Amino acid sequence: MEKLNFHRLWIFLQVIEYGGFSAAAAKLYMSQPSVSNQVRQLESSLGAALVDRSGAYATPTAEGEALAEYARRLFLLADEAVTAVRQVQGLGRGRLHIGGSSTVGTYLLPQLLATFQRDHVEIDCGLFVGNAGQVADKLIEGEIGLAVFAGEPDTTAIRHEPILTDQPVIIVPPDHRLAGRTVPPGDLAKERFIMREKGSSTRRMQANALTAWRLDEVTLVEMWGTETVKQAVRAGMGISLTSEHTVVQEIADGRLAVVPVDPAPPARVIVAGHRRDRLLAPAEQAFLTVLRDLGQWPKGITPVSP
Repeated sequence: MEKLNFHRLWIFLQVIEYGGFSAAAAKLYMSQPSVSNQVRQLESSLGAALVDRSGAYATPTAEGEALAEYARRLFLLADEAVTAVRQVQGLGRGRLHIGGSSTVGTYLLPQLLATFQRDHVEIDCGLFVGNAGQVADKLIEGEIGLAVFAGEPDTTAIRHEPILTDQPVIIVPPDHRLAGRTVPPGDLAKERFIMREKGSSTRRMQANALTAWRLDEVTLVEMWGTETVKQAVRAGMGISLTSEHTVVQEIADGRLAVVPVDPAPPARVIVAGHRRDRLLAPAEQAFLTVLRDLGQWPKGITPVSP
């Protein structure tokens, strides 16, 4: 039996993780036949069928599942080995690719990352922004090492800690009948609520607030992304509940207005998280320290005061 080929092992693991040869090929920037050929060569070298190709999705055989478990541990160990080298090197060079759920990823992290980049010019910095579910997936898959979420991630695979709080506010068009008035939740019962997409931590926050306000029967419209929601509110399609930090400019220039609600929705915790079983590289540790030291949103990102 020939020695285990790590390149083929990695390709096999991607096939298992993404549920198919085509999906793995897209992920690896390879052709589907090349991916299939590499996995077949791995199977031949081990003398065992590793992938069940009979269904709509590629699934591991019993032998494939056993190999995949060892492969995950092996590549995690390799990742930790690189991290250990980076720790010896210190912050002179390295990689900082982080993630942020859409609110913090759009309205908080770019400014912090730009400042960090200016202080550490040899660090390769990158930022992935998506909804909470997408960011959690990237973190668990190892594509990013550190992430910031608006709200706690719903998986125990991610260790997280609070760094800030975030106050949700009701936003309406500036000519809305309730604009600027403090109202009880019942006054919102006839409004159409524009909601973020499922998988978003803002969507979870919105749903929790409506339940707390006993507004479960209101009409809901779902849209993807905070910017789309804001544009829809401006156009008069409905009202929404969003982070105070997402509408600072629109409130300042009169494109949107706030409706204070009594009782106000509870503040939402902003957390920093990383995979529980992974060591943080020096650049990630340094950026986590930046997050821990914030105390409040940076100057220039001022919350709304209704």
